[in-house]
Amino acid sequence: MSHLSSVGARALALAFLCGSVPAHSANKAPRPAVTDMTPPAQMSKTGTQFKADADMQAVLDAHASLNPKPIENLEPAEARKQPTPADAVNVVLKKQGKDTAPTALVPGVTSEDRQIPGAAGPLPARIYTPSGPGPFPVIVYFHGGGWVIADRVVYDGGARGLSKQANAVVVSADYRLAPEAKFPAAWDDALAVYQWVAANAASIKGDPKRLALAGESAGGNLAISTAIAARDAGLTAPLHIVAVYPVAQTGNLATASYVDSGGAKPLNKPMIQWFVKHVFAKEDDAKSPRVDLVNANLKGLPPVTIINAQIDPLRSDGQLIDAALKKAGVRTERKNFDGATHEFFGMAAVVKDAKEAQAYAGRRLKQAFGKGG
Repeated sequence: MSHLSSVGARALALAFLCGSVPAHSANKAPRPAVTDMTPPAQMSKTGTQFKADADMQAVLDAHASLNPKPIENLEPAEARKQPTPADAVNVVLKKQGKDTAPTALVPGVTSEDRQIPGAAGPLPARIYTPSGPGPFPVIVYFHGGGWVIADRVVYDGGARGLSKQANAVVVSADYRLAPEAKFPAAWDDALAVYQWVAANAASIKGDPKRLALAGESAGGNLAISTAIAARDAGLTAPLHIVAVYPVAQTGNLATASYVDSGGAKPLNKPMIQWFVKHVFAKEDDAKSPRVDLVNANLKGLPPVTIINAQIDPLRSDGQLIDAALKKAGVRTERKNFDGATHEFFGMAAVVKDAKEAQAYAGRRLKQAFGKGG
């Protein structure tokens, strides 16, 4: 929701044409780059015109076997109890006879749960630390879930993977969820977490001069929004932002990917509409530049890496924010993973594209940290 050398000249040509760097697994044939001109076609098993790769489909099938109820038909409290994509990954791992313990899946990274200050009180956080004496760069990471569901535990795979691949401390904090705490509660918490990390990095084996922001989906929105808020408040600037299939706006749900992947799994258009209904107290809140990043003031932000999945209603949001950042003079690089769906990033244990995406994000972060060191 794949390194450049393996793609070759053809991929580089496509990158210049599409304004992004397409990604393809080494063992699968390249497909045409995804653009906003993709014609309609017969729906596949994923609920869209696109076909998931076999390892991705195995996770989707495992998730379906857990009999999740459609979240858009539930109250938030019940929605939070539904089987998650992380649960589906564990089903696949067990079928493969593999250990599901996070420390077995990502060796060399330890984690500790603790509380850190938020904007309105303490927040649960999980701090990941790579092996070694440090000090390490620090990545502040925000989980997805439409600002309504999920937490740091559900998104452990992505945060833990970034710690390994970037050789960095990762601070993944929960934030207040809607509808109990509507906009801008999550955004205020995200900024408070970043402020705490900037002031306390040394206490967690981190280097306060080498900070970055990252997030998935709704968390990708929080990562970019927090960088904007840090700029405006004169805080220590992050050296890089990694936004994985970010929500870049909620005003236009008729983009190409909302059309061609509106019925996708595990994220679909009705779920997005359900999230929006619960997050904002009034319609104008969704127009805030803290949410509508495409129309926000993006000037002066650090370089941004955008990771997209082909089978995802938010694919076009990635294209839109990529274009808006470039227009604002921000250096960006966007990579789209064909055959992958929303939520794939944290599935490195069972999905090859996820492993490649995490490695790609890690390389980009290391480059930024190296320049900042």
